[in-house]
Amino acid sequence: MGREIDYGNLMHDAMRGLIRKVLLDVADRGLPGNHHFFITFDTSHPDAELADWLSDRYPGEMTVVMQHWYDGLEVTEDGFSVTLNFGDAPEPLYIPYDAIRTFVDPSVEFGLRFEQQETEEADAPEGVDMDAGMDKDDAKPAKPTTKSGAKNAEIVSLDSFRK
Repeated sequence: MGREIDYGNLMHDAMRGLIRKVLLDVADRGLPGNHHFFITFDTSHPDAELADWLSDRYPGEMTVVMQHWYDGLEVTEDGFSVTLNFGDAPEPLYIPYDAIRTFVDPSVEFGLRFEQQETEEADAPEGVDMDAGMDKDDAKPAKPTTKSGAKNAEIVSLDSFRK
């Protein structure tokens, strides 16, 4: 039997590398202009680190927003750590790239979606959906607040970006 090129996993590796490069730039120089990120990740991933109350509240997946306030962004080869503010409670998170399901920057209509193998048909090749939007039911966003806690971060429906 001949070997096959695993385009699905190669594409996922390239997409994770892109996320890593973007986050490295943000860690060095901050978020430019109106850029901000919605990052949905698997809270049950064995290498994800988050407070027990967050994993209890979001047992399958969670969407975090990096926009107005975040602290301690550190980017590694395998993932990144960041402290976000949840209702005036700063919480550190570690998110492995393998746990990321979607990465969206709505300011420039850019998005990556990592297809989950358990939802695919057995004979279907692993695909990549470059749709910048997420269905309303795709994520249950946790709403970080500003450092002062005065105003909640705005969660925006991305349906308006769909064509």
